[in-house]
Amino acid sequence: MTFVAPLRLGCRQICLSELSLHHVRQLSSGVRNGSKDGNVTLPDPEIEASDKEQRPRKDPGQVSVLLFPGQGSQFVGMGRGLLKYGAVQDMFSVARKILGYDLLSLCLNGPKEDLKKTVHCQPAVFVTSLAAVERLNHENPAAIENCAAAAGFSVGEFAALVFSGAMDFAEALYAVKVRAEAMQAASEQTPSGMLSVFGKPQARYNHACLLAREHCQSLGIQKPVCMVANYLFPDGRVIAGHQEALDFLQKNSRQLYFGRTLKLPVSGAFHTPLMEPAVEPLRAVLKSMDVRRPEIAVHSNVDGKRYMNESHIRRLLLKQLVSPVKWEQTLHEVYERAEGKEFPQTFEVGPGRQLGATLQKCNMKAHRNYTHVDVTRSEEE
Repeated sequence: MTFVAPLRLGCRQICLSELSLHHVRQLSSGVRNGSKDGNVTLPDPEIEASDKEQRPRKDPGQVSVLLFPGQGSQFVGMGRGLLKYGAVQDMFSVARKILGYDLLSLCLNGPKEDLKKTVHCQPAVFVTSLAAVERLNHENPAAIENCAAAAGFSVGEFAALVFSGAMDFAEALYAVKVRAEAMQAASEQTPSGMLSVFGKPQARYNHACLLAREHCQSLGIQKPVCMVANYLFPDGRVIAGHQEALDFLQKNSRQLYFGRTLKLPVSGAFHTPLMEPAVEPLRAVLKSMDVRRPEIAVHSNVDGKRYMNESHIRRLLLKQLVSPVKWEQTLHEVYERAEGKEFPQTFEVGPGRQLGATLQKCNMKAHRNYTHVDVTRSEEE
């Protein structure tokens, strides 16, 4: 199956907010499909459909899967080795005008405290991940051409959808901007957070969350939230909710059979009902965007299944804000195959190697074909 290039920067003439994507559209002429700077041509869907029957099936070992990281993978210096590839300079130039600040400088130079803020981190990871695709296309074009599936962790889903041809780069970046700002605002309404938990086999995560909610109620907190927000790998979870609930879990971690706990450096309880205030701002953006059916399989965080059509994408991207990221389940969907059948090549495109680590814990055989696309190394190094 031929894969699709991500870098369609054009946007329809729509006005989503005071910024307006009318202005965004005028900024997006720097990257064009099939240009001479190395971008892959986005195929004509009608040609794709008519040609589908004639294409020989590829050997499973010849196809590839791309994984796009999410918030928390960022670090100062990311993107340093990508600026010479394809349309990367144009991507950061468009980002500067859409976001209103110099994203490239923030990625390269920090400060770290600013980069890790939700409002900055999500756009930074999104753009850097798609910039990493440009490097992969330069170094291993077959990985792009033969890509059969993609998945992204939280905000990484937007990058995966752009890569699949379901969204234009500039519109998706604007949606990520609105999403990040809305999630930051929702976080500020309630003291909350996220707790990484490495549990023992006896751990009962849902029961632990129930006990934490009952503790919050005893403190007078109405409708307390405490739930598994990320399913990472067997016995690896992220629990999110009211701060008092997380404090309770850490204090009682031994009795709950939690081997290790670590509070994550994030501002709120992402992927829980506490993010409900962020839904409407994102809904307004998604309603106005040009969303298309992905040209390859893109798997949703909500249930691990592939997106089927435009309305399905809009609906689940909203649901994702207030629902757990089922990453472990997603990996099972992506890599499920009959005994003895080869696994695809897997490329993590973006900062960090966290998705590779979770793949190793979920499926060691699939991880043997894993490669991280470096976002700092220059070609000369």
